[in-house]
Amino acid sequence: MSPAQSTIHASAVLVGARALLIQGPSGSGKSRLALALLQAAQSGELSFTRLVADDRVLIEAAHGRLLARPAATLAGLIEVRGLGIRRVPYESAAVIGAVVELAAADARRLPEPSSGQIEIAGIKLPRLAVAAGTEPLPFVLAYLKTDDAIA
Repeated sequence: MSPAQSTIHASAVLVGARALLIQGPSGSGKSRLALALLQAAQSGELSFTRLVADDRVLIEAAHGRLLARPAATLAGLIEVRGLGIRRVPYESAAVIGAVVELAAADARRLPEPSSGQIEIAGIKLPRLAVAAGTEPLPFVLAYLKTDDAIA
């Protein structure tokens, strides 16, 4: 790991040309949302998705972009609750286009504009705050299919 890289507890899924970084407390559904996004491409709801990382993501700011990579020991692995660890195709690196924060304390029905952005490693990114107990996939799909989409 280079000095500029850090490891965070999160998942990342490439959706089109950019990745979603999925953050949240343990048990909030990060892996479940990552798997749902992968399945959305299989069903044709999204054109392309690929796992970047599950559980631990190496992040690095480079040239004004936030890059995500899988931890070497976890590359291509995703936790499927009730089935255990499964191997899936993965990308070795991706540019993060937005952050999904699960179980976000500040999630609102009509969010404040200031809550729609987050800074990670000096890079400002769109932020989607999802309330605890809310199914995140419809919310994320709605975001991805609007003019503000990352891909």
